[in-house]
Amino acid sequence: MTRFAITLEYDGRPFMGWQHQDHGPSVQQSVERAIKTITRQDIRVFAAGRTDAGVHALGMRAHFDLETRLTPFRLMEGLNAGLRPDPVAVLTCDEVDEEWHARFSCIGRRYVYKIINRRAPLTLDKGQAWRVVRPLDVTAMHQAAQCLVGQHDFTTFRSTQCQAQSPVKTLDSISVSRFGEEIEVEVAARSFLHHQVRSMVGSLALVGEGKWTAQDLQDALEARDRKALGHNAPPDGLYFVEAFYPPSETE
Repeated sequence: MTRFAITLEYDGRPFMGWQHQDHGPSVQQSVERAIKTITRQDIRVFAAGRTDAGVHALGMRAHFDLETRLTPFRLMEGLNAGLRPDPVAVLTCDEVDEEWHARFSCIGRRYVYKIINRRAPLTLDKGQAWRVVRPLDVTAMHQAAQCLVGQHDFTTFRSTQCQAQSPVKTLDSISVSRFGEEIEVEVAARSFLHHQVRSMVGSLALVGEGKWTAQDLQDALEARDRKALGHNAPPDGLYFVEAFYPPSETE
């Protein structure tokens, strides 16, 4: 039995999220179906994160155990063939130690949220970015966001359906940058609460529009109350970018 680690890119629009769901297709289901197509084995795939419905990934790490003579390259090629026509691609495939776990060995995760700041409707980016019509002050957003860095009780920015045992998380970094009409909010932490990134971005957009001040964001954080949330951004613009592992556990 060999443990394989894969890196996945996917468009989250057709899926109900990463994890198996009774009411619709999932990325996990799609990958497991592709494995069965080429190996005739029922295999469980574990990922570094559980993205929600409509959320995308540029570099999701996952692993599974498999009895096969296929090389990692041939397995990757077979999986990509089996995944069609689903919008999921295997970017890398490697053999890893049997102790390596995509989720539990992970020591950090990075997300990017993409905003298109313009009045015109989205065409190429529809479903893959959040269109905000009112002009956004990126400098104000970035400065206000720094109050979120560090260890806090993020109850305000946590979904009421979040299953995490504690609302306390440590946000390692958050930055807001503009590239023409595109704005990117980049966040990094060991782990996140359900809807945490989307809730933070939605509230930062209020700061950018001038509806909230940096103090309003600080007050919302300190309220530790979901009712104090300004806005929950849609899933369209959220991308799981990267998972981090200790150097000894990357191969």
